[in-house]
Amino acid sequence: MSSEPTRDVSAALDGAFAEVGAQIARTDSKASILLAFCGAVLAGVLAGGKALLVFWPAAVAGGLGAALLAVGAGVLLSVVRPRLKPVARGSLLHWASLTPQELRESMAADHRHEAVAVLARLAVTKHQRLQRAVDLIRAAGALLALAAVLAIGGAL
Repeated sequence: MSSEPTRDVSAALDGAFAEVGAQIARTDSKASILLAFCGAVLAGVLAGGKALLVFWPAAVAGGLGAALLAVGAGVLLSVVRPRLKPVARGSLLHWASLTPQELRESMAADHRHEAVAVLARLAVTKHQRLQRAVDLIRAAGALLALAAVLAIGGAL
């Protein structure tokens, strides 16, 4: 006789489905905030870009920083871009492809395990891209700070 408690698989699936959905929502929120940040910094670089052009090392560092920031923003856009594939049974995209009768039949079976697996892979991909974007933004910030220092030093 096992001393292990039996696990309520249905409750575990409900919890996993909710956790995966929450993780996806978190990455989308973080990406949106970082996109706004990138836009504001790029606008500032464009507005103050003339100061960087005075001293060519500052212009090079500033240009590279702005380019890295733009690449980071592109990666962030890939985080918030809707994914329409793969379609897991028991997911919104699957339900959208069904007729009302097929939906009724599909609801008779529990497909949460398939949906959780697909959504978990999606959440991991979003987290990896968010991490890559943050690394790019950090590198861009370092280059932009260097450009500012060089511009100030070149103006003296």
